[in-house]
Amino acid sequence: MVEVAYALPNEQLIIPISILPEANAEAAIRASGILNKFPEIDLNENKIGIFGKLIKLETPLRNLDRIEIYRPLIADPKEVRKQRAEEGKVMK
Repeated sequence: MVEVAYALPNEQLIIPISILPEANAEAAIRASGILNKFPEIDLNENKIGIFGKLIKLETPLRNLDRIEIYRPLIADPKEVRKQRAEEGKVMK
């Protein structure tokens, strides 16, 4: 058994599924039905990982893996920190 996880700002879904021993990440994602629930997921664009570590679609799975589908970042974290630092200098 593995889990397929996807989260939006106001909703999180974790789908447990049973898979064949030779299944890969893409097969598990497709078997979970999550692509029907969230049509905005594009496996050619969205990155995926297992417990926070990036993987490829063809990565073989192990029992109890959690495949996470990541959304694109809205803002670059480095730019946001840079802007906050600049704002802090202006306030002082």
